[in-house]
Amino acid sequence: MKCMILAAGYATRLYPLTENFPKPLLEVGGKTILDWLIDDIDTLGMVDEYVVISNHKFAHHFDKWAASKKQKVTVVDDGTDSNETRLGAVKDIQFAIEALNIDDEMLVIAGDNLLDFSLTEFVKYAKNKNASCIMRYYEPSEERLHKCGVVLVDETDKILDMEEKPADPKSHWCCPPFYFYTKDDSKLVKKGIETGCGTDAPGSYSAWLCTQTTVYAMEMPGKRYDIGNLESYKKVQEEYKGISK
Repeated sequence: MKCMILAAGYATRLYPLTENFPKPLLEVGGKTILDWLIDDIDTLGMVDEYVVISNHKFAHHFDKWAASKKQKVTVVDDGTDSNETRLGAVKDIQFAIEALNIDDEMLVIAGDNLLDFSLTEFVKYAKNKNASCIMRYYEPSEERLHKCGVVLVDETDKILDMEEKPADPKSHWCCPPFYFYTKDDSKLVKKGIETGCGTDAPGSYSAWLCTQTTVYAMEMPGKRYDIGNLESYKKVQEEYKGISK
């Protein structure tokens, strides 16, 4: 299994902190955000390579970080150098697939989120379903639902509908940026792009994929910390205590 880490954004809302430094390598509780994620996932013993997709501006920072890791970490530079020229998450995924000739199941995660629960439970869930899977959490705020992926599921967790940034949300189930794709479904990213699936938000591929095959949505068993601006980064530094379950 490959773990693909989306880290090609420019985090402009965190300027000046991230003007010349990538958000996933910011420290929280004495470890970088990426270290929290990778060190947890690695306990599963199923990932043989971590692929960090970076923009050109920050790639050297990730190269330096990767050299210190005991895991096999490959940094892929997507060649962009500004927020205006970024490829978008789905095109970044396909860029890495083609650059490394990836033909494997993939755990795709955003490199700038922290969780208080282990992602290994999500992988186990997906393996048990034997299908591509995403996660979901209850979002009471109508305003926030308009800014994220929203999913409608049946009693078995099967996705009936998924939409990124809907004008009229069909449920209160919001989707964080963590995805598991089977080997077969990982091969369909290019087709999704070619047939018009959105490419900016990472969940756009999942939204397209669930119109092609069965995809499940696991209820998130804990809390996600999204570092969006300087205020939220300060709050996470004060509150985050690591993985508790």
